[in-house]
Amino acid sequence: MNSEFLASCAQIIGQDHVLTSEPDQQAYLTDWRQRYTGKAMAVLLPTSTEEVAALLTLCARYHIPCVPQGGNTGLVLGSVPDQTGKAVILSLKRMNRVLAVDVSNNTMTVQAGCLLENVQTAAETHQRLFPLSLASEGSCTIGGNLATNAGGTAVLRYGNARELCLGLEVVTATGEIWNGLRGLRKDNTGYDLRDLYIGAEGTLGIITTAVLKLFPQPRASLTALAAVPSAEAALQLLNLARSDLGPTLTGFELISDFSLQLVLKHFPLLKKPLDSNCPYYTLLEISDHESEEHANGLMESMLAKALEHGHATDAVCATSISQSKTLWQLREHISAAQAMEGKNIKHDISLPISDIPAFIKMTDAALHAAFPGCQVVCFGHLGDGNLHYNVSAPVTMRDTDFIQQQQAVNRIVHDRVHGLNGSISAEHGLGMLKREEITLYKSALELSLMRSIKGALDPDNLMNPGKLL
Repeated sequence: MNSEFLASCAQIIGQDHVLTSEPDQQAYLTDWRQRYTGKAMAVLLPTSTEEVAALLTLCARYHIPCVPQGGNTGLVLGSVPDQTGKAVILSLKRMNRVLAVDVSNNTMTVQAGCLLENVQTAAETHQRLFPLSLASEGSCTIGGNLATNAGGTAVLRYGNARELCLGLEVVTATGEIWNGLRGLRKDNTGYDLRDLYIGAEGTLGIITTAVLKLFPQPRASLTALAAVPSAEAALQLLNLARSDLGPTLTGFELISDFSLQLVLKHFPLLKKPLDSNCPYYTLLEISDHESEEHANGLMESMLAKALEHGHATDAVCATSISQSKTLWQLREHISAAQAMEGKNIKHDISLPISDIPAFIKMTDAALHAAFPGCQVVCFGHLGDGNLHYNVSAPVTMRDTDFIQQQQAVNRIVHDRVHGLNGSISAEHGLGMLKREEITLYKSALELSLMRSIKGALDPDNLMNPGKLL
């Protein structure tokens, strides 16, 4: 039956695009962090929505599970198969065209396999901005961004991937094509099917094309780094920045001193831009539609006020694009620096912004009480309430031994997140990694409703089985 299925796949997309040998499949089977490798019957590489539909029709007929995959940059094992070898991976990497740009409507229609970086570049050629920005933007794809409702550094101003998408084309689990490619900002005609598929991690169907929102390019962009004496002061600085900078405030990142020290240790070419030492630093970015002079005036006035009120103790503004990139590199290299330091236990959490200082204080204390000497790498998107709160081993313990304590560490962190009405997954999704963990924090009714949706749209459980639910 498998050989018959694969022969039919080859008739649809060509034998060269049905990968069955282990060497050809390897890049598709292992997750981004190199922690897990699954097995697949084949990797399928279609070039059109019609080919995707034909392949899913075959999967339904032969009862073959299907794992959709974009750039395979996910962090929760959501885009790789299990180890049974029964599933096929359906990669959208060959569906990578920009189909249309409507400047007047401020929209762009792209295939799901487009790299995020290429979408950004295509928007720039039309003097437009597509604001979704991630560290993996040179590798991740729009389909994956939407399937996981990706966040990134500009959520404060522009929102998650969900807010940046107006319409979708989706192939259902049974191989039907739903064309919802409407570039409308108002469409109140029933259930919002678009929002069902965004964030569903490929468990309900496969996103093949999307209509994305574009924005006018700003005339000026300015980045600053400020040292702050505490997480509470960082929150006060955020409130001041929102008040004084208004809609020009694009990003507001929190960086602990320990996080910064790891970057400086493992990336010695990067230099600390401030002489002072503080428990935390904040990275701010504004985008202004008036002028560079106006942007500088706004930022300098706000920072002067922050220094006067004690919300910040020192600050520096980038005076060139290269300096701005350097400041952002201090933030973007944190994950890599922590990985170079050793294995660690990661948490991608979100909280009401007002509760973040209290969360950090109580959770740091609980972790240090349970695991004396453990090292917390705390950083993230303070402006939208998303922290990457990672825990490394004490210097006296091997990281491999500390990793064995992941369940206990997770319980300390996630219980406190839940107690503050937060979420244990802010922007990475659930995948396989947090599939069981979420059952501790979602109500039975919530899980039941989710399973009802899954059962209605994928009754045979063939779409990315074992992920999310």
